[in-house]
Amino acid sequence: MSSGRETTGGPRWTQTWLGGARSAGAELGYPGERLGLPENGTGAVAGYGRRLVALFVDWGLCMVIAAAAARTLELAPQSRSLLTLGVFALQAVVLNATLGMTLGKRLCGIRVVRLDGRPVGPVWALVRTVLVLFVVPALFWDRDHRGLHDRAADTVVIGLS
Repeated sequence: MSSGRETTGGPRWTQTWLGGARSAGAELGYPGERLGLPENGTGAVAGYGRRLVALFVDWGLCMVIAAAAARTLELAPQSRSLLTLGVFALQAVVLNATLGMTLGKRLCGIRVVRLDGRPVGPVWALVRTVLVLFVVPALFWDRDHRGLHDRAADTVVIGLS
């Protein structure tokens, strides 16, 4: 009768596919290595945590702006959610296109850059923002921590320090 454990001291077969390519012995390098970015410090790919905090800061600020606008314009409470989405989209497109970062990104020390070295610009900022608004594309990441929205716009989020 088998207890489900390997007697040879090797990993169980499920550990190789559940743990991903690294557990199977594949050396993938660090995030951003394929893009020519440093492993740590300024210019390295930003981690998930800082990106998520920046998103929450941006969304929270947009909620405050939308609530104030809804109260001032005497809009129905149901309109506030759509207004929040619109304010978020507008600030993301304008700030990423001009500065490469939103207020949340600035507070978290991260920035959006194009891989070819040019500014993000309004067209690619719009493409990136539309895909973020659909949510699902932003949930699928590659090994360089780039979501589908980053891949479509040929961008990467890097650390400022």
